[in-house]
Amino acid sequence: MSSLKSKIESLLFISPRPLSFKKIAELVNEDKERIKKKVKELLEEYKESDRGIQIVLHGEKVQAITSPENAKLVQGFIKDEITGELTRPSLETLTIIAYRGPIAKSELEQIRGVNCSLILRNLMIRGLVEAREDRERMETYYDVTFDFLRFLGVSETKELPDYEKLSGELEGLLPETS
Repeated sequence: MSSLKSKIESLLFISPRPLSFKKIAELVNEDKERIKKKVKELLEEYKESDRGIQIVLHGEKVQAITSPENAKLVQGFIKDEITGELTRPSLETLTIIAYRGPIAKSELEQIRGVNCSLILRNLMIRGLVEAREDRERMETYYDVTFDFLRFLGVSETKELPDYEKLSGELEGLLPETS
């Protein structure tokens, strides 16, 4: 079983935005004060070593960021990622979101059968997908952006080719909920 610090570090690594101590505590089923203590320990560990990742605290939120010393390297990589062609997995993910969105990450991963965190981050960086938190369900939902629709020349997703058919087929890939 992984340690609490390991769990926190994993969440910070995959999150595209800062996480509150409260959110982390809910996700790992731990006390918020214990989370704060472990985050501060992680912060010190990262400061004491020469790593490409840093932990940043701001108020009640924390985020993993790239080290400022690697800024040019990271910027070059991101530029290539944004301007390059979409990969097949990215296109598949974008298609599912377009025809089934708004869709929870868990549903998206169930349809694709793989973790989609990095693909979602890439699609959000490109401005093709946006995330929305559903506080009631404690889940993030993804949908296509207006820029995506404008690029395709449609005013809503229902105007996409074979929308009704494909949307229904994707719905059939998800288990029925009671």
